[in-house]
Amino acid sequence: MPPRKRPQAAASPTAGSELRIIGGDLRGRKLEYHGDPRTRPMKDRVREAVFNLIEPDGTYAIDLFGGTGALGLEALSRGAAAALFIERHFPTARLIEQNARQLGLEDRCRVFPGSALVWCRRPDAPTDAPWLVFCSPPYDFYVSRASEMLDLIERLIAAAPVGSTLVVETDGRFDLATLPQPSQWDSRSYPPAVVSIFRTP
Repeated sequence: MPPRKRPQAAASPTAGSELRIIGGDLRGRKLEYHGDPRTRPMKDRVREAVFNLIEPDGTYAIDLFGGTGALGLEALSRGAAAALFIERHFPTARLIEQNARQLGLEDRCRVFPGSALVWCRRPDAPTDAPWLVFCSPPYDFYVSRASEMLDLIERLIAAAPVGSTLVVETDGRFDLATLPQPSQWDSRSYPPAVVSIFRTP
C-alpha cells in the first residue's frame, strides 16, 4: 500500500551535514548532530513520510532510542504536548537536552538517561493523553536482541492509552510477522528502512 503522500527524497544526515526540523512551527530549525556512530538519525525522506501518516497533535511523544532527539522534537514542532526521550549513552542524552534548549522546548521535554529495554518494564509516562511512541534503535538490535525488542513493543502496546500510535523502524532483516498482533500493523518500505505503524483501539 503506497504512502498517502509521496515524500521528496533527501540526503541522509552524515557527519558534517545539517540535521533540521522538517515540518510544523519549528520547520527549518537546526539540530546539533556530530556524526557519532552510536546515533543513526532517521533519514529526512523517511521522517517526512512517517509524519504524513500520523497525527502528533495533543499526544505525549516517547522517543525510545533518542539519539539526537529528532523524532520527538519533530513531534513537538507538529503539535505534541510534551515529549520523553530515552537515551542510554550519556553524552548523547546531553545532546538531546542541548537541542531542546536551542529550540526553546526544554519545558516540554524530559530526558531519561537509561535503557529503553529497561524503562519499558515500568513505563513512567502520563496516561491522560495518547502516546506517540517512536522505536528507532540500531537495526542490529532486531537481530542480536530480537526477543528483547519484541518484549519492549508488546509491553508498550499493553501500557499505551487508548488512541496511541507506535512507530517502529526496522530494516529488511526483521520478520514483520513476529510483531505482536501482526495483522494490525501498517508497514511501508523506504529502503533500507521499513516503518511499521500500530494504532491502539
